[in-house]
Amino acid sequence: MTLNVNALTFQAIIGLLAHERLREQRVIVDCRIEYDYRPPHFIDYVDIIALIETTIKERHFKLIEEALCCLETQLHQTFPNISVLELKITKPDIIANATVSLSSTAFFKRS
Repeated sequence: MTLNVNALTFQAIIGLLAHERLREQRVIVDCRIEYDYRPPHFIDYVDIIALIETTIKERHFKLIEEALCCLETQLHQTFPNISVLELKITKPDIIANATVSLSSTAFFKRS
């Protein structure tokens, strides 16, 4: 199965710049999860959304890279049946004439 969360949007403190450490900015997260579905065990997208949003809001990451690595670890630990995890974090308002994002893909051994 593949679960997609597209354009999860919220406000958070993330970034290195002085003003990014003081004020929340808009963050957009896209997530694609491949997992082994074995009834009755499924991955609830509500839980995925809550974990992503809570982690980014509470941790106040300085680097998007740190946020991606942390999310990879937390998502796989919470949902060990994930085999492939693609994440993309976008900061659409940080630069006036560009949209900045980073993405990662992680592959996990099937258990």
